[in-house]
Amino acid sequence: MSNAVLKVENLQTHFFTKAGVVKSVDDVSFEIGRGKIMGLVGESGSGKSVSGFSIMGLVDPPGRIVGGRILFHGQDLVGLPEAEMRKIRGRRIAMIFQDPMMTLNPVLRIDTQMIETIQAHEKVDHETARQRSRDALGQVGIPSPEERLSAYPHQFSGGMRQRVAIAIALLHKPELIIADEPTTALDVTIQAQILYEMQKLVAEQNMGLIWVTHDLSVVAGLADELCVMYAGRIVERGPVGQIVDDPIHPYTKGLIGSVPSRNPRGQPLTQIPGMAPTPIDLPPGCPFRPRCARADAACETTPPVEEHRPGRFARCFHPHLEDAA
Repeated sequence: MSNAVLKVENLQTHFFTKAGVVKSVDDVSFEIGRGKIMGLVGESGSGKSVSGFSIMGLVDPPGRIVGGRILFHGQDLVGLPEAEMRKIRGRRIAMIFQDPMMTLNPVLRIDTQMIETIQAHEKVDHETARQRSRDALGQVGIPSPEERLSAYPHQFSGGMRQRVAIAIALLHKPELIIADEPTTALDVTIQAQILYEMQKLVAEQNMGLIWVTHDLSVVAGLADELCVMYAGRIVERGPVGQIVDDPIHPYTKGLIGSVPSRNPRGQPLTQIPGMAPTPIDLPPGCPFRPRCARADAACETTPPVEEHRPGRFARCFHPHLEDAA
């Protein structure tokens, strides 16, 4: 992809605990281009959020990136000095956190926080920064944005706080946004509004968007490409429509089979047996092997990532190619 904004190559982020090494992100590779939206889907604990934190340089001890590259317009962010990373973080790459209180300071007014965010990266006067802040609040659907600028975070509902956090991420019109389940706290109507606004911004500003979620129904109508994560690895990657309609990896097939809206009325949902393994004690070979009906002796070794169809990649020895056909 020649117009790639971000290219992640064999990323490994491990946490070194007293109980052992937790491989939260293990050999993850993907890329995202301008004007594109990539969905990152998987169960809780699959490594989706840690992948985002790794890109932003926000992995705290005992975690650290132990391998791979994160190329932002060709510049490797791994090992970049913090002073240089601060010039990129928040301005050229922004992140929307799942919990808005990770973004908002509870003792500062909204206008103070938004104006400081703008002036931290740009030399603009107070009134110009306030005007941009007000426009950003209106853009994410907050009524009476001029009045709400003077409010404190505790005066907003959870959904309103999340919209403020989204507005802050959009202030600098970044080239890449990492959204870590930002619509979880929003009702369906506001969620649809935010999704529409994000799609429009991606198209208008030609930026890239990584949408981290466990909700397949959201990402199916939002993303261009989908990456499915399991136990710290991407097990399937490709165009979102093709993956949703014809999944290749058994885990992806199980995820889609458990979505009520994609199954005939009156028929029981397909359930993935067992539980996801703990990242500190992964089974040898394919981590999905204990839960997979197709597993055999070959799965006791780690399957490589293979292009099973044009643009369709999966990490599996026994893909559902005949089912998809």
